[in-house]
Amino acid sequence: MPPISTTTTSYDSSSIEKIIGYTFKNKKLVEDSMTHSSFPGSVSYERLEFLGDPILGHAISNHLFLAYPNLQPAQLSLLRAANVSTEKLARVAVRHNLHRFLRHNSPPLIIKVKEFVEAVLQEDDPVCYGGMVKAPKVLADIVESLAAAIYVDVDFDLKRLWVIVRGLLEPIITPGDLVQQPQPVTLLFEVCQKNGKQVDIKHWRNGAKSVASVHVDGHFVASASADQKDIARLDAAKAALHKLSNLVPTSTSLLDFCPGIDGNFEIDAAKQVLHELCGKKKWSKPEYFIENDAGPPHEKKFVCSVKIATEEGRFEMTGDEKSRVKDAENSAASLMIRALQESNYL
Repeated sequence: MPPISTTTTSYDSSSIEKIIGYTFKNKKLVEDSMTHSSFPGSVSYERLEFLGDPILGHAISNHLFLAYPNLQPAQLSLLRAANVSTEKLARVAVRHNLHRFLRHNSPPLIIKVKEFVEAVLQEDDPVCYGGMVKAPKVLADIVESLAAAIYVDVDFDLKRLWVIVRGLLEPIITPGDLVQQPQPVTLLFEVCQKNGKQVDIKHWRNGAKSVASVHVDGHFVASASADQKDIARLDAAKAALHKLSNLVPTSTSLLDFCPGIDGNFEIDAAKQVLHELCGKKKWSKPEYFIENDAGPPHEKKFVCSVKIATEEGRFEMTGDEKSRVKDAENSAASLMIRALQESNYL
């Protein structure tokens, strides 16, 4: 495998053929597979990507079905999802320097690609779920479209496609990899469900950063921030799992893992409390907004958000669904207070 490059290069079908170990009969298929819709005067990869998405999943499914005869359907589904995820396929593109051949006319797009490539360079081991930077979908798209281009060029022969692309997809994620790197959000929900606990992951913004806060039965557990919402969610779930594993023996249930916070998450008169806190901090007054109201007039449900501006940025928090606007605003205020406490702003 060649060293990973952070630079782009001009389109070259022979170089791509060398990477995948296959010579195309129809060179136009290779060109189309590397062409983004922003590139003028050319056919984009969108039709090929439409075909490549399911056909790559089909090829992986066949491989997993034969390779792991004792796995149940649910386990096979998790393995397939991990092997054809955007995170996985984007790393395939980077490892084989396919990103260098992307034809586009979108400077913001290539900036995101370069940021991701640089992050992948710092990874020591294969990453099953998430990383420092969210994978750009365009990188997964060109792997899927390239797979489709091969599939069409070999006259829709699935077996031959797999022989060609298997090496490209290595290392294929195995059951052992998922044991070592379980999906953090899924694992968190599974652990809590087994112990009769309810998990809520709340999202809010701190300026340009997305913040995710994990709460179990109303108790705050952990939070994380990142440029992308998905990365913040993954990191918060990882932090919550780490905190729970340290505080709770594996043989006991998840009880009393967050001392100092009572069992009632809703703070009485939270709107007034938040108003007073903002006054003490010399922040602007909290602003409340109705984000959603649904249902017939006699059974209306409301979701409200609260926003406050500080010297460090604008904070936003959305509360839980309530039957009254007042209660929905109080829920948002409660969550905002908890988040500010955890972030050491109070």
